[in-house]
Amino acid sequence: MKFFMYLFKTCLVISTSFVFLTVYAGVAPADYRQKLSDKAWEENLRTQNFQDREIIEGAAQDLFELKAPYTAEDATVVPISIHTKMPQTADRYIKRMTIFVDKNPLPLVGQFDFTPHSGKADLAMRIRVDTFSYVRAVAELNTGELYMTKSFVRAKGACSAPPPASMEDSKRLLGKMKMKVVGDLKLGEPNLMQVMVRHPNITGMAPLRIGSHVIPPAFFMDTFEVSYNDKPIVKAVLTFSISMDPALRFFFVPEEEGVMTVKGTDTKKNAFSSTHQVTLKS
Repeated sequence: MKFFMYLFKTCLVISTSFVFLTVYAGVAPADYRQKLSDKAWEENLRTQNFQDREIIEGAAQDLFELKAPYTAEDATVVPISIHTKMPQTADRYIKRMTIFVDKNPLPLVGQFDFTPHSGKADLAMRIRVDTFSYVRAVAELNTGELYMTKSFVRAKGACSAPPPASMEDSKRLLGKMKMKVVGDLKLGEPNLMQVMVRHPNITGMAPLRIGSHVIPPAFFMDTFEVSYNDKPIVKAVLTFSISMDPALRFFFVPEEEGVMTVKGTDTKKNAFSSTHQVTLKS
């Protein structure tokens, strides 16, 4: 009997040690990581950002969807996109889309405010995902309802990874922008716009290079504002969870040819802006 008790305790210790090692060695099963991510959301992020407001999750699939790769090829540039299934009308529209990565050091990716002039509250961007985590999008309608959807991403070390050599170009070209309408311009309809802003978006947790002990302080683009012919399209608060050289896609509805204006600021109080002439192809 003593032998069997000894054997049982030994197996228990081995089993417990195995779980401990797999979790902390970063090889825990995905469902366990999903539970950890949900726990971080429920115990902290949800209350901090939305207090006790009701958030509808299941029915959100009828309103919008979030697309993200299950496994990130490069954790520092994870492509995500949000596709809405409702038009932006004056009576009912998505006025705010907030994106989180539960397990990032700074979970908030960005808070995007839309208007009916957006046409659609769709978004696309590249983000940093520091570890296995859910990416969440919470949509708030102008009528006050909150809807949420999420997608699990397997990634590792984005916020502490040394920056690429091209970061020096981003510093030198700080605030320079490229923008274009994707496809042919269609008046009176939602058109897709793409904007890229040169900025290093430094996290404050990564060394200058592999083997270096020098870690520069956080320095990132923190606001982004777009208007078309002086009508507001989208306004955002951003964090370093957006990848280096922020690249964003969004929609706008042009009633006529005109000028797209994009403004931004960063955490060092730099301000930058650019304009783009939007015309019909002849």
